[in-house]
Parts: sequence; C-alpha cells; structure tokens
Amino acid sequence: MGRGVLSLAGMSCGTIRSEKGELETAMIKAVVFDFDGTILDTETVTYEAMNGIFRERGHELPMDKWAGAIGTLHGFDACAELSAFTGEEIDRAWFDARFGELYAGMVHQVPLLPGILDALEEAKRLGLAVGLATSSYRAWIEPHLERLDLRRHFDAIHTADDVEKVKPDPALYRLAVRSLGVEPGEAVAIEDSLNGLRAAKAAGLYGIAVPNAMTAGLDFSEADLVVPTLDGQKLEMLVARWND
Repeated sequence: MGRGVLSLAGMSCGTIRSEKGELETAMIKAVVFDFDGTILDTETVTYEAMNGIFRERGHELPMDKWAGAIGTLHGFDACAELSAFTGEEIDRAWFDARFGELYAGMVHQVPLLPGILDALEEAKRLGLAVGLATSSYRAWIEPHLERLDLRRHFDAIHTADDVEKVKPDPALYRLAVRSLGVEPGEAVAIEDSLNGLRAAKAAGLYGIAVPNAMTAGLDFSEADLVVPTLDGQKLEMLVARWND
C-alpha cells in the first residue's frame, strides 16, 4: 500500500485474510492506543530535549537515527552518539540528568494531540473496549494520565513494566487484547511509529498509522490505514471497513 489518507492495504471492507488465505468476516470490538506520539506528543519534546544537549556541545542529533528508534526502548543510544560526535567520553549519569532537566521544563504543558479525546469518547459510545499499550514505563505515563484525566477512558493499560520485550515485539499487544477479552483480529491499534505498528500487526491486530511531526517521513506501507490526524475523523468510519 502506498501512503495516503484513508488508504486500505489490499483487502475488501469487512474482511481479513486468514493464514490459509480464506476470507473471514471481521467485527471490531476493541481499539488499542499507543501513548507517546499518539495520545501525547512527548516524542517531539523528547527529541528537543535530547537535541538541546547535542547543541550545547555544538552538534545536532540526527533526525533519521532518532525517528527509527521511536516507539521502542533502547533503540538508539544518544549518549554514545554524542560521545562519537565530540570525540570524548560523555558521562552517562550527567547526560541522563541533563536530559531530565530539559525534558521536565518542556513536557508538563504538552496538550493532547488533536482528535484524541473525541476518539476516546466515541469508542465508549460505540461500545468498544479501549486499551493502552505503550513501550514506556508506567512511571513515565502515570503523571500524564493523572494530569489529563485520561485513566478513566481505558479498560486496560499495559506498559513496559508488564512484558520482557517492548515494541516492535508483539507482547504488549497480545497482552492488551487478552486483557480486553477480544481476539487480535477483533481489535485495531492506533500508532504513530513503525515499531508500534509492526508490534500490532505481528500480534494480529489491524493497524492505523497516525504519523506525527517526528514520524511523518517514515514509510507506513505496512499499515492497513494511514490518516494524517485523528482530528475531525469519526472512529466509527475508520473501523467500519472491517465491520459487516
């Protein structure tokens, strides 16, 4: 599938293809949201904080390397990258502390991404189970869930604390659908990153990609659907193609 607004990857509305190639009716019963970059644009803030450290040392953090690591943990070692740029060993404890200072000064005012609250509320009106599956640790997302009064929207929340491997490994999504009491083919994942999308697809979910400023240049041809934003979108219309 080429990237495009409301593009569908090689399947007819209301059907999925089984491992044997047979067409099966799909009925969506759940939607599972990613967090960073999908619900809240912490990814831009994280990049800006990291790049702030690089700029203090006279360098720029390469966007292409950073974007490829979005949606997972330990996918890119920024401290090691800065050490390579500067030719000196950067103290990791100092790097982490400096990042924390810069990040804290930016993140607490970050709003929900456009259309997220409407999508969460519409999911409940439609009777869909709603999950959250994030490669971040619970301690990272809890302050945001509290600040934005989001926890009440989710029937299941799973983080890096709950699995041995995070995205692109499918463990988080497999755990999410089990907690929601649905089959993988009855659920749709909403993701902003390739790592997250691949995790969802490997777990057997449909994947809707909603790229943000950090991931807009990535190739989301693996997605079942790509939309530029959830703002103004009707969740019912997005999942209707998999419902008969």
